Amino acid sequence: MSCCEISEEPLLADDCREIEVRELIVRCLRGDDGAIAALIERFQGRIYGLCYRMLGHRHDAEDAVQETFVRAVRSLAQWDAAREFSPWLSAIAANRCRTMLERRAKRKTATGDVELAADDRPDRHAALQLAEEVQRALGGLRDDYRQAFLLFHVDQLSYADIGAALEVPLGTVKTWVHRARLELAAALRERGVVEGETDAVR
Repeated sequence: MSCCEISEEPLLADDCREIEVRELIVRCLRGDDGAIAALIERFQGRIYGLCYRMLGHRHDAEDAVQETFVRAVRSLAQWDAAREFSPWLSAIAANRCRTMLERRAKRKTATGDVELAADDRPDRHAALQLAEEVQRALGGLRDDYRQAFLLFHVDQLSYADIGAALEVPLGTVKTWVHRARLELAAALRERGVVEGETDAVR
């Protein structure tokens, strides 16, 4: 019988999933390897997506995912059960990505970071082309702007959770997200992806 069926009142799907996650965590804390594997499987895709968007490189994203789950499992006892698990896990991933970006900045060589070449085949699907343009524009943002933007709009963390993950004040997070929106829109206009005048972002 599922958690939704034993509840006296019907639970929303999100509530049911959260209860199942909490049950997995209890088993993880007891040393249940199967529960640990199930917890990782449940969140692996989401965390990989977040890491890939932040880092822009498949190999780095895979490394960040691995480090995220290692740290999360080791720190499960420190998780505040009064809060949802997913934002806590995303915050760990964001910290791992930030550390990797800092390392990357220190070891930059004359060749610079590898960028994906644009695919100009005439049969390229328009939606995929737009996604590539957005990814390219995101890559041009400052690291802190891009991280805050992705955590808010894609991973749907609150400003408070982003501030905790990036270790900055709430007002700073709001400023970064706002400036990221402006710069992203300006970059897309400049490349002719969206219509409108290109204004200087201050």
